[in-house]
Amino acid sequence: MMHGIDQPAAGSATAANPPASTTTLWLAAAVSALGGLLFGYDWVVIGGAKPFYEAWFQLVAPAQQAWAVSCALVGCLVGAIGSGWISDRLGRRRGLLIAALIFAVSSLGTGWAGSFDSFIAWRMIGGVAIGLAAGLSPVYIAEIAPAAIRGRMVCLNQIAIVLGILGAQVVNLLIAEPVPAGATAAQLAASWNGTTGWRWMFAAAAVPAVAFLLGCLLIPESPRWLAGRGRHHEAQAALHKLGGADYARDAMHDIRTALGAASGRSLRQVLAEPRFARVLVIGIVLAVLQQWCGINVIFNYAQEIFASAGYAVSDMLFNIVITGVVNCVFALVALATVERWGRRRLMLLGCAGLFVIYLALGACYLAGWQGWPLLLLVVTAIAVYSMTLAPVTWVALSEIFPQEVRGACMAVATTALWAACFLLTYTFPLINAAMGTGMTFWLYAVICLAGFVFVLRKLPETRGKSLEEIEQGWR
Repeated sequence: MMHGIDQPAAGSATAANPPASTTTLWLAAAVSALGGLLFGYDWVVIGGAKPFYEAWFQLVAPAQQAWAVSCALVGCLVGAIGSGWISDRLGRRRGLLIAALIFAVSSLGTGWAGSFDSFIAWRMIGGVAIGLAAGLSPVYIAEIAPAAIRGRMVCLNQIAIVLGILGAQVVNLLIAEPVPAGATAAQLAASWNGTTGWRWMFAAAAVPAVAFLLGCLLIPESPRWLAGRGRHHEAQAALHKLGGADYARDAMHDIRTALGAASGRSLRQVLAEPRFARVLVIGIVLAVLQQWCGINVIFNYAQEIFASAGYAVSDMLFNIVITGVVNCVFALVALATVERWGRRRLMLLGCAGLFVIYLALGACYLAGWQGWPLLLLVVTAIAVYSMTLAPVTWVALSEIFPQEVRGACMAVATTALWAACFLLTYTFPLINAAMGTGMTFWLYAVICLAGFVFVLRKLPETRGKSLEEIEQGWR
């Protein structure tokens, strides 16, 4: 087991110092992070469109409503499972290109779905792109980044996710026409929002999807993936393009050393070693924790949560934008703190903070309080999550796996993440109906407490270490 550290590792230039030229590095990371932006947009746009497509498709049964929200997660599972094969066989860059193309097509398909069945099908196809982007973007960024700024660069992916979330919330607010208080489902279905508005909410994602597609044509392939395929000259050239001659020389030395120790083992051979099997278990638990901490229900079921707090539909759309702004601001806080405070400390802070907030949220619901106290607690929960569990989970997952099976292990972890997300999203309305919102939040509080104990006992600090040094630590 690796032990936590508080100081960056020294020894190699790649571990301690960024390359002299970082412009190309940051641009490549930013393009890859567009996958995160589309992930965030596609994931959250449904929260604002929900009242309108439900009225249009006449969705009344809770099971239908839950399926409409959670069906994309089936696609996410497919994309996450396939991301390992695509990432390791075709490369990180080609995988991102495939994700971008699927995003563009599925957003238009969802927006102009003629039936509920076709709506579900296109949402699932969009979910495939989410699953691919979720696994590929952090890995690509981690593999091009020097250790000293890797945490911040991987956090770009989370910043892009929250910008996508905020973009979806703002687009929903701008597109939706004002809704009269007490409007019936029939009135919503007959309104512009019900016939056309919600369609444009989904279709608008095609614009950033095309930008993502074009950007992927310009960035280099991951040098670590190229080296793993024996294409050392191409890897050297990619590293030189990303960071200059010194960076390329030092990074290639670390990569060759790690590949020599790996000696071409398969995923099964790697996981036969208890220390690496333990790494995968840690990754799976962190991925599940990020979802089962419960914050995503606030985004996906914002309508129900704010309605139960006494807000009308139009107020709900504005409040959702408030949560998106907070989400974005505190993701920037993570960018500033992930290298200073470290991964482990931020994860502990997130688990503890959400535990306390959920206890208070549950108490408010059980006491019948409405209005701004609930909104304040929801916003605080989003702030805590956005600077801790949301970005740091992706940073940790992109760092801890061995080089030769990083794509496959990341696929396993993200598959676990989406499976957990599906269970969370699908079961929330059912648990909420059975237990009440207050008790449901207390259930999530218990999960956060368990997560705190796990991170405290099992997660080492990886701040300041190169990917090769992290892998050697597990060895």
